[in-house]
Amino acid sequence: MFRDRAACDFVRVMTERVNISSGGDYETVFGYSRAVRVGEHIHVSGTTAREPARSGDAYEQAVAVLSIIEAALRDAGSSMVAVVRTVTYVTDIKDADLVARAHREAFGDVLPAATMVEVSALLDPKMKVEIEAYAIEK
Repeated sequence: MFRDRAACDFVRVMTERVNISSGGDYETVFGYSRAVRVGEHIHVSGTTAREPARSGDAYEQAVAVLSIIEAALRDAGSSMVAVVRTVTYVTDIKDADLVARAHREAFGDVLPAATMVEVSALLDPKMKVEIEAYAIEK
């Protein structure tokens, strides 16, 4: 495809996979990365709050979750501005306004595409919200 070796090497480097860990317990137990960057695409795994935020309401949990996501994006060389989509899971749809408030505060004018769905449960009964994020960093 490329005749120039430097251009070929550049493409290979730009598409290398980089795994980012936040050091969370579940990452080791389940064998996954907090985020994975391949080229300009960054996928942040479903993220939940840690204690003490895990004992808080849905707003407090969502704020904590979005902070963890922001740190993962930073570790991947990106930021919340690059997020193009989020998927949010809540265990009680009545918490939608609380979670939406945290989402709005975290993203401001970025306005990523977003989905929120109610699920019957998350891994820990204290968990009220889990959020995934997808970013494209140019």
